[in-house]
Amino acid sequence: MKKIAMIAALMATLGVGSTAQAADVTLRIASQLPPKSHIVQNLDLFKKEVEEKSNGSIAVEIYDSATLYKDKEIPSAVGSGSIEMGSASLTRYAGDVPAVDVFYQPFLIDSEEKVRAAVAPGSPVRGPLDKAIADTGSTVLWWQAYGGTIMLSKGAPIHTPKDLEGKKVRVFGKSLGQFVEAAGGAPTLISGSEQYLAYQRGTVDVGMTGISGVKSRKLWEVMDTVTVTNLADVEFIVMINTDFWNSLTDDQRAIITAASRDAEKDVRDRMSAIEAEAFKEAEENGMTIYTPTEEELKQWRAVSQPVYDSFLKESGDLGKQVFDAAKKL
Repeated sequence: MKKIAMIAALMATLGVGSTAQAADVTLRIASQLPPKSHIVQNLDLFKKEVEEKSNGSIAVEIYDSATLYKDKEIPSAVGSGSIEMGSASLTRYAGDVPAVDVFYQPFLIDSEEKVRAAVAPGSPVRGPLDKAIADTGSTVLWWQAYGGTIMLSKGAPIHTPKDLEGKKVRVFGKSLGQFVEAAGGAPTLISGSEQYLAYQRGTVDVGMTGISGVKSRKLWEVMDTVTVTNLADVEFIVMINTDFWNSLTDDQRAIITAASRDAEKDVRDRMSAIEAEAFKEAEENGMTIYTPTEEELKQWRAVSQPVYDSFLKESGDLGKQVFDAAKKL
């Protein structure tokens, strides 16, 4: 009896409880972001609802901090069925679906009102993109708000395109790279999980990210200035392998779908507060927060046209369709 009690205690310590034993299905979710990120916290919200509503018959395991796959690897891992689910930056699908970079066209979707309209399920912008992503073997469950794009630097803000001339700039997508080139800089594609070291080692001079990423990764330890350009809307998406999704029962899909909707609404509604708190914490940790003047923003917008031209040329009919829809928001 003592031995049985000891085994039970050990199982409880390891988290091997009734939920894991009763689970008929296990959903493993890969993310490159750390546990403190609101993206991973949003996944945890999904996990709790799914396990509760399924009475433990569906277990959810979250693998954060790129422990299984880097951001760029997640779409193919999910599409191939190597893992059931993943959360990745939308722009990671640009290779298969170039039109997703409509969200990274400089100053195109540049207000919360426009963002909400664009990301609404079935909208003229999001709807066609979700459908196109399905061709990669993944089904989109929900979108995760990450906020507007900011620039990180050392010593001084990035006032105008001239401040990027000759600088190496961390980017996380093709269109943002083209924007940097148009401004005279040298873009370097670096995964989110590798940002800290890139700034620390001086691999790049300037960085592009969302302010929430500054907080979750403590980037104030390696950069000291934030320029609030909000030049693009950063979105993450959570997807599930389509074959796996189709193998589930109707009841299982209903539980997962409901939890996905709740998770999507929660993160979208809290995004403004999340960003405000991240700006506050960055400032408290010694960072200078700079907001460009309207005249400076005009100079940034002036270098955007080549990015639009390239996007429309390379993204085909779908790109033109979602670009035109975005302009009407």
